[in-house]
Amino acid sequence: MAKKNEQNCIDAYRRYLKLARGYSPNTIEAYLRDLDKLLSYLDGEQKEFLKATLDDLEHFSATLADLGIGPRSQARILSGVRSFYRFLLLDGYIDNDPTELLESPNQPDHLPQVLSTEEVDRLEAAIAASGKKEAQRNVAIVEVLFSCGLRVSELVNLKLSNLYLDEQFIRVQGKGSKERFVPISGKAITELQRWFDERSEMDVKPGSEDIVFLNRRGGRLTRTMILIMIKQYALLAGITKTISPHTLRHSFATALLEGGADLRVIQTLLGHEYIGTTEIYTHVETSALRREILEHHPRNIKYAQKT
Repeated sequence: MAKKNEQNCIDAYRRYLKLARGYSPNTIEAYLRDLDKLLSYLDGEQKEFLKATLDDLEHFSATLADLGIGPRSQARILSGVRSFYRFLLLDGYIDNDPTELLESPNQPDHLPQVLSTEEVDRLEAAIAASGKKEAQRNVAIVEVLFSCGLRVSELVNLKLSNLYLDEQFIRVQGKGSKERFVPISGKAITELQRWFDERSEMDVKPGSEDIVFLNRRGGRLTRTMILIMIKQYALLAGITKTISPHTLRHSFATALLEGGADLRVIQTLLGHEYIGTTEIYTHVETSALRREILEHHPRNIKYAQKT
């Protein structure tokens, strides 16, 4: 009977993630895999998940560390556990949330690499100078990633029908099929229109007619194709940073913050569900400020000259 009740709760939770949270099938499966780790642990301890206490969950957290699971993965698993118990409280399965005071492990600071506008210009110039047939498409890809802060998955699925270039914004389908509207720069529009001149002469595969960026055969691009392209041209541009398509998203957010944009606005533009995810960019900006102080403050300059 306990197992049946457990499965009923999990089925209800699955429906909640799909219908109330709007998560994709892959995201839902990831949540349930992490939840299964907790349920297996509690089963081994002969504890019912509906009666789990904060002490039980803290022991579970410690067990994750003992198994060699890194702090970042531990934090992700515990985030899923909190989501599950918030659902149980919301649906009346429990009266108190045992995860309310559950802490995540400390994670080492890891600030994402970012590119300056000058480095993005160098990257685009290297692409344009390549003379390759797909050069204009690739310049447009880089510019849209940098100007709009898209995830690479959002870029490869970007639709012509979701571009409102006269009004200078685009509609983006993000994680969990959630849509958001993002302004698009004049430069990005110019690069797109140049790409559209070339795209109009292509033989487009059935099913890809509404897709903005196409491969040579008229089909959809993959995330791997874009990753390889950006890494290749970063080397040609003399950019030594370890970058990926996501670097351009980080660069977009950091440029906005340094320009004075409100963190909540950046959160909306990036499609982050939680403001905490966006707050990493305040650390990026702080590290940049620290470098400026060390390099330009007269006390630091004087000390450096002495040493």
